[in-house]
Amino acid sequence: MKIICIGRNYSDHAKEMQAEVPAEPVFFLKPDTALLKDGQDFYYPDFTQDVHYECELVVRIDKVGKNISEKFAHKYYSQIGLGLDFTARDLQQKCKEKGLPWEIGKAFDQSAALGNIFLDKETLPMESLSFELRKNGDLVQSGNSSDMIFNIDRIIAYVSQYITLKTGDLIYTGTPAGVGPIAIDDLLEGFIEGEKIFSFSVK
Repeated sequence: MKIICIGRNYSDHAKEMQAEVPAEPVFFLKPDTALLKDGQDFYYPDFTQDVHYECELVVRIDKVGKNISEKFAHKYYSQIGLGLDFTARDLQQKCKEKGLPWEIGKAFDQSAALGNIFLDKETLPMESLSFELRKNGDLVQSGNSSDMIFNIDRIIAYVSQYITLKTGDLIYTGTPAGVGPIAIDDLLEGFIEGEKIFSFSVK
């Protein structure tokens, strides 16, 4: 199982990060050791002072595929989940300034939080799917699939040109604007169409 993350897939988020809006999907990988399942606590790592949340719709791949045509991409997934791409922003920034890869700030253990609930895409308004993140009860991120620069089918087709997708692979589809820092004792709760999908405590 691999975790594929799409960067800068919402224009407002690209702008808040002072980054260009991409012409093609941008992706990076996290190892399976990054996975943090719902019900487990996120332990603030001691190698960073600035961990940020990034709430994202997550696609779970159903079958093996390579060079998937965009018109057939919908056949490779049937469920949608929600997760958090935790980012050590201070480490990421140092790497960016030096022109170095920044997996150290993205791919560390527990950096890919994932709700246990996956919803059947056939029951969802996929073209206008709303989701949100609440921190300590306050709304901090609100997104909608209609605002994606690259939709899910386009992402699957693009990534599969370079990397074979396998059953169980996860694709984090990008985060909307509103990313921000977390602190010990924070409670992070994610919702799709008003239904709670995950709850993580920061320790």
